[in-house]
Amino acid sequence: MNIDIRIAKKEDCPRLLELVHELALFERAPQEVTVTLNEFEYAGFGDNPVWKAFVAEANGLIVAFALYYVRYSTWKGCRMYLEDLIVTEEMRGNGLGKMLFDRLIIEAREMGFNGMSWQVLDWNEPAIKFYRKYEANIEGSWLNGSLSKEQLLKM
Repeated sequence: MNIDIRIAKKEDCPRLLELVHELALFERAPQEVTVTLNEFEYAGFGDNPVWKAFVAEANGLIVAFALYYVRYSTWKGCRMYLEDLIVTEEMRGNGLGKMLFDRLIIEAREMGFNGMSWQVLDWNEPAIKFYRKYEANIEGSWLNGSLSKEQLLKM
C-alpha cells in the first residue's frame, strides 16, 4: 500500500469532515458535530487560520488525518494541541496513526513548541496504549470545562 503524508489543503475539507463524523460515531457522540463545512474551511484556510492538519492518503483517498492548533500555556509557553488523530476504521492497524503522530513530533520540533498535548477518552484503550508507546503522560487529574455556543448567546 502506498501511503502519502502531506499537509491538508482546503479541497480536503469535505473528506476531513467525513472522518470527523466517523470519529464522532466511534466516540458515541455523533450529535455533537455541529461545525459546517464553511466554518471548517474558514477556520483552516480563511483570513486567520487557526488549525493545520496532516493527511494520510492511500491510493489518492484520505484515510487518516491529524489536526492541531497552537495552545498557549502560561506555565509552559507555546505548545501543540492535537485536536484529533483519526484513522478510518478499515485502515486501523496499518501504522497510519504512527506515521501521522511522528510527523506531528517533527512539526512540533520545527515550530519550536515547548511540548504537545491532547485528550483521550478514558475508555479508548487502543488509543491510550498507542500514546503510552511514546511514553506519554496520561493523567486524569484535570476536569474539562466548556460553554456551548447556545450558552454563550444566553449570557
